[in-house]
Amino acid sequence: SPDEGWQVFTSAQAPDGKCLCTAVIPVQGSCSRDLRSLQLRQLLEKVQNISQSMEVLDLRTFRDLQYVRNTEALMKGLDSRLRVASEGQKALNARSFQDLKEKMRELLPLLPVLEQYKADSRLIVHLKDEVRNLSGILLAIQEEMGAYDYEELQQRVLLLEARLHACLQKLGCGKLTGVSNPITIRASGSRFGSWMTDTMTPSTDSRVWYMDGYYKGRRVLEFRSLSDFVSGQNFVQHLLPHPWAGTGHVVFNGSLYYNKFQSNVAVRYHFRSRSVLVQRSLAGAGYNNTFPYSWGGFSDIDFMVDENGLWAVYTTNQNAGNIVVSRVDPHTLEVLRSWDTGYPKRSAGESFMICGILYVTNSHLAGAKIYFAYHTNTSSYEYTDIPFHNQYSHISMLDYNPRERVLYTWNNGHQVIYNVTLFHVINTAGEL
Repeated sequence: SPDEGWQVFTSAQAPDGKCLCTAVIPVQGSCSRDLRSLQLRQLLEKVQNISQSMEVLDLRTFRDLQYVRNTEALMKGLDSRLRVASEGQKALNARSFQDLKEKMRELLPLLPVLEQYKADSRLIVHLKDEVRNLSGILLAIQEEMGAYDYEELQQRVLLLEARLHACLQKLGCGKLTGVSNPITIRASGSRFGSWMTDTMTPSTDSRVWYMDGYYKGRRVLEFRSLSDFVSGQNFVQHLLPHPWAGTGHVVFNGSLYYNKFQSNVAVRYHFRSRSVLVQRSLAGAGYNNTFPYSWGGFSDIDFMVDENGLWAVYTTNQNAGNIVVSRVDPHTLEVLRSWDTGYPKRSAGESFMICGILYVTNSHLAGAKIYFAYHTNTSSYEYTDIPFHNQYSHISMLDYNPRERVLYTWNNGHQVIYNVTLFHVINTAGEL
């Protein structure tokens, strides 16, 4: 009865003629009256989130583990050949035997690395089992309240969360080897725009920021959560004091970093105080469609964040239109160091940073792939061939979020994410 607070949310008719409906129970209904029941539901949601993270971690390490197993077989085969060669040296040329011996000596340090990989794989499987068992216990307790101590359950969840975090930290940085198929979150807005979550906040903060259009815009929508963003509900509006140019904006530690329209000025806007904390010119940086990506759209200056902090990607007349990568102080917007990648920015579709490496797509249209990588730690580059499924054929924003390990994309009026696969190298001490 509506008098009791019940509301019908949606209704439909099933193929067999049955009536299906979703009802919202009263706030003070019997199901929500028990605080312990609410706490258990929250715990269950947390465990399910951990379980999803474990699945992602498992998928990310599976391909690396296959490579490790192949390498191990190769090394064992080489070791066997070396032993046979040692027993029958007369049949071998002295120089070729020495070359074989040297190659084996170079590979020997990899053995403890392989053992470390296998140990990590067993740990992930063990953690998955623990999460599965705990999830089963919580579901059973929902049916039989009071059979288990809530505080103990909470401690087990926190412990699992800490161990998961440690696992992710250990596999922190690596080289990009693959990008998943696209996952469409929402279709909204114009052909061009940007959307993002904060790259440096606790996992409990799931706010989403949304900026439609590529020039002269000032309206930023802040959604409370990803589910609110999908439904288009529960948001607040920020009106920026200066309009933006392009779509290369990023949210980092509570602030929005963007390019001020018709200038090469970088702006830091703080959401909580609703004010500009600092703005600074990027010396010599092109603007106003002087050096955009291949799709245009005033995309001269592109801000991005990875595991190492805040970056700005742009170009200047002095470096002949090639992409410049600059480390930027997030507090002062001062350029700390710059690298000339040698890659012409007008030939790039989009780009993003992972672990200090700039990855560049060769187009913004269908058929694009990740074609070029510049390593800031060695000031060197390489050409790559990483497939990248451009489902809606026109990408105008592409950014990596190191907190979630995903790529955020605005693709022809669709907000899309991609999971990434990183190849990790662990030294003999078991550290990255």
